Order: sequence, then structure tokens, then C-alpha cells
Amino acid sequence: MEMGNEIWSLIMDTFYLQVISEYNNSRYQENGYKNRYEYLESLREQYGEEKVNALLTVLPPSEDFDGLVTELEDSNF
Repeated sequence: MEMGNEIWSLIMDTFYLQVISEYNNSRYQENGYKNRYEYLESLREQYGEEKVNALLTVLPPSEDFDGLVTELEDSNF
């Protein structure tokens, strides 16, 4: 019975990750991109791959449209 609970938990976790992923993609779609990958690629083209990748190591995805863009616009490195 315990194994059944673990499997059920895994199924629910997978379901919620899919829902979260779809929700997160809708944020990018509202801004004209298919998904986060496409959005980040456009930033890499505009600001340079090295700058964008460096900032992605310290900023969470929740900052993609705020902090990340601000840092890129203000960056001089």
C-alpha cells in the first residue's frame, strides 16, 4: 500500500509540474513568445549570450520580465 501512495504522489507532482509549465508559458505567450526558451534566445540576441547566461545563474525565472531586463539594460560588463 505504501508503494501505491508513492506512485500517486509522483503522478500528482508530474501533473502539477505540467500545469505550472503551461501557466509559465502563458506568461511568455502573452508577451509574444512561444515559451521561456524563445524569450531568452531573443534576449541573448539583443544583449549577448554571455550577459544573459551570467544573469540567469543568479536571477530566478520570476525576474525574467523585470529584474533580468533591468540588469541587462543597466549592465556595463
